[in-house]
Amino acid sequence: MPGGFPTRMSQQLRYRLSHAVETTSRPPIPQAYAWAERYKPTPGRPLLDMSQGVPGTPPPKIFLDTLSQTSANPQYCGYVPNAGEPALRKAVVEEMKVAYGEHVDLRMEDVAITAGCNMAFAASIMTVAESGDEVILPVPWYFNHEMTLTSLGIKPITLQTFPEDGFLPSPEKCEHLITSKTKAIVLVTPNNPTGAIYPPSLLASFATLARSRNIALILDETYRDFLPAGSAPHYLFNPSKPSTSSTTSRAHDLPSDWVWRETLIHLFSFSKSYCIPGHRVGLICASPALMPLLNIALDNIQICAPRPPQMALAGMLDTLRPFVRSTAEAVRRRHEIFAQSIQDRSNSSGWRWEIGAQGGYYAFVKHPFKDVSARDVCERLAVEMGVVTLPAGFFGPEHHGEDEADEMKGVDKRWIRFSVANIDDEKVRLVCDRLGECVEKFGWAVESRTK
Repeated sequence: MPGGFPTRMSQQLRYRLSHAVETTSRPPIPQAYAWAERYKPTPGRPLLDMSQGVPGTPPPKIFLDTLSQTSANPQYCGYVPNAGEPALRKAVVEEMKVAYGEHVDLRMEDVAITAGCNMAFAASIMTVAESGDEVILPVPWYFNHEMTLTSLGIKPITLQTFPEDGFLPSPEKCEHLITSKTKAIVLVTPNNPTGAIYPPSLLASFATLARSRNIALILDETYRDFLPAGSAPHYLFNPSKPSTSSTTSRAHDLPSDWVWRETLIHLFSFSKSYCIPGHRVGLICASPALMPLLNIALDNIQICAPRPPQMALAGMLDTLRPFVRSTAEAVRRRHEIFAQSIQDRSNSSGWRWEIGAQGGYYAFVKHPFKDVSARDVCERLAVEMGVVTLPAGFFGPEHHGEDEADEMKGVDKRWIRFSVANIDDEKVRLVCDRLGECVEKFGWAVESRTK
């Protein structure tokens, strides 16, 4: 097509297509479900889906009843300001004080409600970067972050993480990637896809780096409420250094004149903590100085987030705390069951499925088959064993055919993401049973568990 981009779609259309969108990688979840459709489930061998990160339990009835009332209220059928319902924004600040400490420096003016956390990320990126700029993403990455950047013409710069480091990104390596085109560093903790939990000290190091180079630190904390009980995710919102313990002080190793609003953009989702992914509610917490631009972006891509769930949540966040905590505790126990079940089966056999990191919704696991890609393993797990998972390649450049950076060429390609939160405790055990069965059924050479 003269003057256009010769793509599969454009051959059927008379108009040109967006090159940025056409070159954006496709969502990988449908590929995993296509594998799953080839499995023939039976009552005794049901399909076990550990692919997409979705809550394994419904929201509590008290919330559904309240949502029913707000949805039926004609008053809540109209628009709401771009930044969201003031009542929910105020309630969010109180919840963040519970999560990060009562003395954190947060105000309602710092908060904007969005139609999910992906929308929060898209709006944030639109305000700090434009086509031709660069944004640093640790790899394995959350594929929707990369897709958003690419579709906007922004180049994702890969910061490779490694299993020997627990898949924690290195601030020192990150600093070498910063150029005059760099506009932001994006971190997700607890991480999607690896499950790695970034300690407060690491987040402080990245915050200090971003501040020193005058770039934004975008911190996606969708899985914040699934951290161990009693542990603060970080101290970036604190106005001054805590004086309780040396450990806490080291974790808060920030410049003495640190002001979070100058550097940090915090993202959160209500989807996982409150088990309402279909209602699309997320948030941005950032400086009020950024809000005018965020409102422009939000007005163009959402106008406002859905109003009934905002109103339902506004008066219930404190009431729902026990539900959030109990759900997180159930997921924590499920992680323990998953790890112990894999270990038990490994101890009684010659194979080893190695857990590299766990946290939030996910466990990142290396399969035992020699010289076999994770994609091939995941396909056979779905088609033959009825276990649906995602290969690590879905969370990196190789998913859409990019040449890998030199440092990635030595990275083991056998890692698989398991979404532990998707299924109940008994099904987690069944998954591990099938992982043991597949070693013999697939007939591939395996790596010894003692290696």
